Amino acid sequence: MTLPAQRHGTGPGRELAEPGFWQQPPAHRLAAFARLRAVGGPVFVPEGAGHWALVRHADVQEASRLPKVFASAPGVTTPEPARWVRALFGDSMVNLDGPDHAQLRKIVQRAFTPRLLAAAEADIHAVAARIVDDVLADRPDEFVSAVASRLPLEVICNMMGIPERFRAEIADRVNHASENIGVERGLASRLRMPGRGLRALARMQRMVAGIGRERRRNPTDDLISALVCANVDGQALGARQLGAFFSLLMVAGVETTRNAITHGLTLLTDHPDQRDLLLSDFETYADGAVDEMIRHSTPIIQFRRTVVAEHTLGGRALQPGDKVVLYYASANRDESVFPDPDAFVITRSPNPHLGFGGGGPHFCLGAHLARVEMKALFRELLTRPVGLRAVGLPDLAGSNFDNRVRSLRFAFERP
Repeated sequence: MTLPAQRHGTGPGRELAEPGFWQQPPAHRLAAFARLRAVGGPVFVPEGAGHWALVRHADVQEASRLPKVFASAPGVTTPEPARWVRALFGDSMVNLDGPDHAQLRKIVQRAFTPRLLAAAEADIHAVAARIVDDVLADRPDEFVSAVASRLPLEVICNMMGIPERFRAEIADRVNHASENIGVERGLASRLRMPGRGLRALARMQRMVAGIGRERRRNPTDDLISALVCANVDGQALGARQLGAFFSLLMVAGVETTRNAITHGLTLLTDHPDQRDLLLSDFETYADGAVDEMIRHSTPIIQFRRTVVAEHTLGGRALQPGDKVVLYYASANRDESVFPDPDAFVITRSPNPHLGFGGGGPHFCLGAHLARVEMKALFRELLTRPVGLRAVGLPDLAGSNFDNRVRSLRFAFERP
């Protein structure tokens, strides 16, 4: 049966449109999503022109796997990127569909050769060990800056071949570009911050474009060389495409992994029984622990799609031009898929979480490396003689886009 369209502001979805909803404690937001899942299908949210909230695991997965119905263009973020921004910076892979997306993804996938991936995995273990060496020597007390941000940033810069002299500036640009994505702000801040973020992206892309030009002349064994010298159907990445891909790697790859790592330490601190189980046989339980950290924290809360063909989803008749938002944070707590979904259980099996997307052509390219990074870091953090634990609650950004942690205090369990 097709349910009638409920396009008004008095339905159950109105809570997601209320100012300040994303500043509420996580438990409040998760309870709201549970109520929306109980409705039984997509729920209309009267925010701006409105969108259909996909909150059930099955609906998010179906929309993800039907790109000819649910298009990523003109953009997956809220708000969608302006045309002039796309013209200036180029289209990110996440905002492309069809042949354009397939061709770009093919070039990138070909660049990730077995040799490059093997070198990246070896580097991940070395970087993780060095970070924890530094932590034990310096005894910092803030986890995001000292640990969680360093690992993905250093790994990606090493893999791309970014010279050391550029890295501090890139880290600063990444923070400026992403610090207010999805965060409710006052009018003055909204007018000021987009320019700051776009300037940060522009400088970062100019930097990597310059490196790309040098690698075309003198290629090395890094990812930038592979991307700009690729010959996939006669194509390689141009300067704008390289800049857009690098921005995606840095803003998405660094931010998502650092947030998953930070939430992971909090989860292990809050659930000592699960931490003890993981420590009892790290190699046996680590893969499950990493996936459960990703499910429980869901680093990317939502992406949007635009309906381009008539389709009935979850009993709702959707029309071309409708906007839908895939709420991964809700799908990963769907009680019809995850028994006791709010529990943190590292032995959860199966665990078909959507932390890397719902499948289809936009499944996260970095999923494998992110898992390797998290496993390597937690092995170092938990198996050294001096253990670590989170202190207090993480300082969350209150973003409707990602489950971002600004800071987290931590301490050593033993002197």
